Amino acid sequence: MTIKTLNDTLQKRCLIGLTYFDVNGVQLKQTLLAGTVTSVDEEMGIKLNLLTLNSANNTKNKEAEFILPANTSCWFNAPKGDFHTSIENVKTTDPDYLITWDIYQTKAQKTADGITNNIKDGEQQWWQWRPRTEKPQVG
Repeated sequence: MTIKTLNDTLQKRCLIGLTYFDVNGVQLKQTLLAGTVTSVDEEMGIKLNLLTLNSANNTKNKEAEFILPANTSCWFNAPKGDFHTSIENVKTTDPDYLITWDIYQTKAQKTADGITNNIKDGEQQWWQWRPRTEKPQVG
């Protein structure tokens, strides 16, 4: 499936790989999510309803929403198969797309004795999203 416009992503099931880095480029964590695209907007981004434990078990609960930047350069046709997400007991089967983003922290906390990378929970953090445009290796 080739994506020509953002509308081509509507109702597509996606596996989303996110890798977070600190201001020095040191990897902080990796997260794997799954969801379905529900709306698109050039300025606001691509909104997905995430697959959660409740939605995977078909129980009613408020769905988690997630917004990706409106850039499809890091969207690749996903291979067939079962994929486990970072959420325990949540998996997706045969998604349409595999999406990969690197997310970099862009601001370190300033302290009296200089700059440190330790930003306390609850404090404002700034992140830069960079599409990973090289096709990911699965398996």
